[in-house]
Amino acid sequence: MPAKAPSDIVPRIMTESLEMYLETISLLREKTKMARVTDIARELGVSKPSVHAALHELERRGLIEHEHYGEVFLSPEGKAASAEIRRRHELLTAFLRNTVGVSPEVAERDACRIEHYLSKETMDKIGEIAAAPKKE
Repeated sequence: MPAKAPSDIVPRIMTESLEMYLETISLLREKTKMARVTDIARELGVSKPSVHAALHELERRGLIEHEHYGEVFLSPEGKAASAEIRRRHELLTAFLRNTVGVSPEVAERDACRIEHYLSKETMDKIGEIAAAPKKE
């Protein structure tokens, strides 16, 4: 039996950057029904070569399909991953606004930064706290 490649053994961990690209693709497709390299670069404030490098990695992971000089599509796995990223973002934004009491602008900015680093256990606890009725 052949030895497994390191990529078969080590889980494919998403970096913050790749998660941001996936989330941006999802949002663009939702908003404008289209995501292209130029749109993604503009939305994230990065260069087109940076977008191409990220898209190559997302495609290698089976999360997107990218037509040469064309649109970017989420695969079923990419749709599931981006939905989870967006769910975490929305939960954290609401938690920071409603439970912690920070302004909507700060909640949005901070949620965007921390959504990529929290464990499932922490996110589950935040979800429980956010869903609990407020004590008077």
